[in-house]
Order: sequence, then C-alpha cells, then structure tokens
Amino acid sequence: MNKAAVIEQLKTIVKPFVSNKEAFENINENTDFISDLNINSANLVDIVLDVEEAFGIEIDNQSMEKMLNIKAALNIIETKLAEK
Repeated sequence: MNKAAVIEQLKTIVKPFVSNKEAFENINENTDFISDLNINSANLVDIVLDVEEAFGIEIDNQSMEKMLNIKAALNIIETKLAEK
C-alpha cells in the first residue's frame, strides 16, 4: 500500500472526529491531530482502534503515544504493515 493510499484511508478514519473542517481540507503529513484538527485525546484512542481495524495491525501503547500527527501515523502504519 502506497503512502497516498494510506493517507486517504487515514482521512476517512479521522473525518468523523475533526472539529476544524478547514484544516481537514488542507491535511498533509505535518497536520497535527490535536492542535490542527482539534481532535480530543479520547477520540485519538478511537482513531487508533479504527486504524488497527482498517489496516489489520496492532498498535502498542508506545506507538500509540507517538501517533499525534499524520506523519507519525504513516510511519507507524508502514512499520506495522512491514512486520506482518
């Protein structure tokens, strides 16, 4: 799965939790889930669970704590997919 496909899948996953629609429209690798998209920390857990289900991976607590922006999420997803 290429990076663009992963980003599109991530956009689908985070969209229901986004408060800042304008930032969502301009989403890129540097977009921060909390400060840019105004997603609260409780919803980040939901996003991680949805990511695990969508990609068929398991994200450990250490990785979950790092998953604060699109770039980190991409790196974690790509690493976990490579380990499968």
